[in-house]
Amino acid sequence: MHHFNEVFIQILILLAISMGVIAVTKKINQPYSIALVLVGLLLGVIHVPILEDAEVFITQSHIFQAIIISLFLPILLGDAALKLPYSHLREQRKPVLALAFGGTLLSFLIIALAGYWILGLPLVVAFTFAALMSATDPISVISIFKSLGVPKNIVTIIEGESLFNDGIAVVLFQISSVYLLSYMEMGWSGIGSGLLLFLQFGLGGIIIGAIMGYLFSQLIRFYDDYPLEIGFSMLLFFGSYFIAEHFQVSGVIAVVVGGLIFGNYGARIGMSETTKMNINSFWDVITLLANSLIFLMIGLEIKNINFSDKWGLIVCSILIVLLGRTIALYASLQFLKNFPASWKAVLNWGGLKGSLSIALALSLPISFEGRENILVLTFSVVLFSLLVQGLSIKPLVTRLGLTRGKKPDEITK
Repeated sequence: MHHFNEVFIQILILLAISMGVIAVTKKINQPYSIALVLVGLLLGVIHVPILEDAEVFITQSHIFQAIIISLFLPILLGDAALKLPYSHLREQRKPVLALAFGGTLLSFLIIALAGYWILGLPLVVAFTFAALMSATDPISVISIFKSLGVPKNIVTIIEGESLFNDGIAVVLFQISSVYLLSYMEMGWSGIGSGLLLFLQFGLGGIIIGAIMGYLFSQLIRFYDDYPLEIGFSMLLFFGSYFIAEHFQVSGVIAVVVGGLIFGNYGARIGMSETTKMNINSFWDVITLLANSLIFLMIGLEIKNINFSDKWGLIVCSILIVLLGRTIALYASLQFLKNFPASWKAVLNWGGLKGSLSIALALSLPISFEGRENILVLTFSVVLFSLLVQGLSIKPLVTRLGLTRGKKPDEITK
């Protein structure tokens, strides 16, 4: 019990450090997620005796994975879905669907095949790594976009893509890491079984999310009590996730669908303005705390990764992921007429990788062949993505004239 108290106090100290970092970065108008990763890297490299137990505790694979996947993921996805207006999503449905489905699947195949043929990774390892690289994490990008006054259409596209491709990436990861070899041995029937499993994961998640979103939307019609309705929203997010996982379908997709229905249909039929304001404020605080610990934890995790003798592999994997994203994005958007080239450039460079990729990589069992390589490559790409792409997105947006006051061409609906 005493040891647990010690660890808890040290985690509170880490939280205090992250809050301090966020306070400073907000004052100087910089993305806090990138600053937190840098501070985490610093704490991971230098020896700070007072934080040692907390660092050891939260960087254990099963702890990191449980905290991010079971606790923070439903919160972050639910919050994003809750606040994404359906009208905005409907306006940008073509680019969102093109990127979330076509773009994600295409980049997955390009990275997987390149990993196998160019990097020489075993087939299962190549496909598992590709699945991890299919998820985008726009947290830092969106905060930069909003501070610069980037058109809301771009923000909606990158947010919508991320919401849906997270679910697809998790499904691809499960199929690649668990079922791929057995399906390959089955030949053509194995491809059919894989597609069927993919549909089962996805459609099952949609059905459970839709049922939960509708039920909780009806429930809040009977109350005008915002603390209770906030409690209902928490039950919706975690309930959707764990019920879907229990039935072996996509918990991520269930949370997204449930959150979208609750935040749009539910808000329209059952929320007063006071409830809307308070529910958004509550989740703003919770997601700030979640993100602050996630990005600090990503930095701290560096002490558990062995990069030695893998630099060539790391550089090649970063280039393959960047190229895969570029080809997939431009190929999936080429059918949309009058889509501004500047938007494509920003969406391409803004497709950052983040905490979900690392948490999924850490969730691989120790017995998984190639786990060490996947961890090194995933961690390296995420770091490159957050630090290099994250820090250069602001100059890119400014250079392309997409800041407040500029009026780029509208997308043809």
